[in-house]
Amino acid sequence: MKRMGLAVLFLCLVGALAVVPAMADSTLYDNTGPTSYGLNSNGGFTINFGWEVADSFTLDSNSTLTGVNLVAWLNPGDTMTNVDWLITDTAFGGNTEGSGTASVTDTYTGSQAFEYYDLDQESFALPGLSLAAGTYYLQLQNAVTGYGNPLYWDASNGSSDAAQAGNGSDPYDLNGANSNPGSNSETFQILGSPDSVTPEPSSFLLLGSGLLGLAGLIKRKLPA
Repeated sequence: MKRMGLAVLFLCLVGALAVVPAMADSTLYDNTGPTSYGLNSNGGFTINFGWEVADSFTLDSNSTLTGVNLVAWLNPGDTMTNVDWLITDTAFGGNTEGSGTASVTDTYTGSQAFEYYDLDQESFALPGLSLAAGTYYLQLQNAVTGYGNPLYWDASNGSSDAAQAGNGSDPYDLNGANSNPGSNSETFQILGSPDSVTPEPSSFLLLGSGLLGLAGLIKRKLPA
């Protein structure tokens, strides 16, 4: 009877795992991506010393956000260490869906076209922020570098709508009338996983096979 109990427990665990799909972080939104740095770069926009930049992103389904990748311009040898982030439904306003101060992982990737600035990939985590499908804004500000220098968020022709504000000035639409659509939005990715995931048919088949095996085991153990 003890063996049968262990077998029942094992098959129940197998069945539970079978219907839970594997969840892994993926790129939910890609505004040209960190690997495109320098290819279409139109400059960088300051996200410290009182300046802030907001870029739109769109989620196709309800999702859980877990991280951000971006590209920054820094003085040679400098690194980005921290940044304040907000996710809102309007640039520099509206409802705040999440906010915080993030520790940043800085990776040197190359030099800017004129080789005066380093181009670094910056990555930081988000606290499992759940959002419904729709359009939001990623806002970055108060960035901190190791040497205390200005830091610029790389602009690289993505489809995102972008704006800059700070130091008492009105927000300036970086994709406004004096520029081509999307020409000044920043290089970034939103990472996470869609919430609406349906188990595959093979998972149901595995569960059914396990339950049939369990039924057969119980039948053999019962007295005739």
